[in-house]
Amino acid sequence: MDLIRFLSHLGFGLVLCLISYALTRLMIARVRIIDAPNERSSHTIPTPRSGGIAILITFFVGLAAVKLLGGDLALDQDFFWVFVGTALLIALVSIFDDWAGLSFKAKLLTQIAAAIVVMSFGVVVDRLGLPGIGMVDLGLWGYPLTLIWIVCLTNAFNFMDGIDGLSGGTVVVAASFFAAITFLQGSTFVYLVSIILVWSCLGFLILNWQPAKIFMGDSGSQFLGFVLAVLAVIAGKFDASHTSYMVMVLLFFHYIWDTAYTLIRRLKNGERVTDAHRSHLYQLMNRLGLSHAQVTLIYLSIGVLQGLGALAVVNLDGSLRMLVFLPFLALQIGLTITVTRRARHQGLIA
Repeated sequence: MDLIRFLSHLGFGLVLCLISYALTRLMIARVRIIDAPNERSSHTIPTPRSGGIAILITFFVGLAAVKLLGGDLALDQDFFWVFVGTALLIALVSIFDDWAGLSFKAKLLTQIAAAIVVMSFGVVVDRLGLPGIGMVDLGLWGYPLTLIWIVCLTNAFNFMDGIDGLSGGTVVVAASFFAAITFLQGSTFVYLVSIILVWSCLGFLILNWQPAKIFMGDSGSQFLGFVLAVLAVIAGKFDASHTSYMVMVLLFFHYIWDTAYTLIRRLKNGERVTDAHRSHLYQLMNRLGLSHAQVTLIYLSIGVLQGLGALAVVNLDGSLRMLVFLPFLALQIGLTITVTRRARHQGLIA
């Protein structure tokens, strides 16, 4: 029976991958939303940036198929529809942003509004395990923490989507581990959403690998960041798996670190953090001579290691889960020092 279930899910995933690939090719041929290169770009020729539309259409097709044909998702209807509704809101606003352009303030307000709607239905981080203390009830502090988590991961995805294959590949790796972990813990809803994300991104990734024929744009990066951030909270509080919120934090620790470090360094140097730039760690690695594919493979390899660490997180007491982050923190500090020193030596950053 398990083999039949596995094969049916594999077949479902392959169909979604083909849909995503076909839609991505359609975006290249028919949807003329173009990313023209400039001094801040890492590409040199005009390239379509409508790939995110293919990802999100495939995602919603997969979710609709599961809802209509898959039976009970083991998730309350209210939470299902608020998840779908807010994800769709972020998707539509992001598509408009790719097409016509929106200010950072407008995008941020949309993200905050969507996060508030989600939280109003109780999708809030309410407990956190701290080393030496144990599980701590956050009370009202859970609301600002959840808001910061959702908005920050949404924007981290947007900021990190700067070279071929990086964001699509990262989601494939992280969502695969999240699907496996939540499945082993008894999930239905979060597991299925995770595998839908994997196959939706994989079809796009085929055409986004170096040299990319298409980018995902904000319609992909903001949508994926928001969905994964909300999914982490649902997994911990409402899904049958009750998977620790810290699992998703660890799966994207390299994204969170790169974004936070770059933001702090730019603030310290007096730069406007909302301006486009090429000084993220992954961008500096590319400018120092590594190809898009090489940088992406480094980040995907770190993602796999973090996935293995996440497998350990779910088997530890809540108060010990933070300790799993220590080797990955050491890895990021070492990588940051190495890249930053070389970039400063070559005059790429101040």
